[in-house]
Amino acid sequence: MLPVLDKFIRSFIPLFVAIDPIGLAGVFLAMGAGVPAERKRNIAHQAVWTGGGVALLFLFLGTTIFKALGITVSDFQIGGGLILLIIAARDLVQSAIAEPSLPPEDFGVVPLGMPLIAGPALIATLLLLNQTLGLIPTLEGLAANLLIIVLAFAFSEQLGRMIGPTGLRAISKIFSLLLAAIAVSMIRRGWIG
Repeated sequence: MLPVLDKFIRSFIPLFVAIDPIGLAGVFLAMGAGVPAERKRNIAHQAVWTGGGVALLFLFLGTTIFKALGITVSDFQIGGGLILLIIAARDLVQSAIAEPSLPPEDFGVVPLGMPLIAGPALIATLLLLNQTLGLIPTLEGLAANLLIIVLAFAFSEQLGRMIGPTGLRAISKIFSLLLAAIAVSMIRRGWIG
């Protein structure tokens, strides 16, 4: 295998696992239920730009930022996990009888862009890959994964039509529960780390 292709694959796969674009499409679909298509497109762009921007910021300045603030990746995992846990808990306890509220205008920024796309797992992975594989393969792997997120968000609407409103509500609750589990996992790893 070509060394360039080998480095790309070794960069792409850990970033794919850290970001989980397929899972993000489900979260986007569930959170965007009932949101008009145009607004949903804007939110998708907002999420990808936010996640990509934060990822690049930490790729280039992450070690410096953490040292300047006196924090570790573990501290970052605990903070991100707490935010996700609050969001998931709020959605889980929302009554099915009550009129579901539309997500805030900026749900593309929080939680999609940060910490779901550019969360502690991605930031830690980026810092590690930059040290082991170099900047160019890490940037290529990040760009490829962001492209996959764009495609996953773009086709989430078709999936929503196939599933229907009841299915979307069920998926929303399932993903909120999974989001809570991910949050607890992030907090646990941060606590141990």
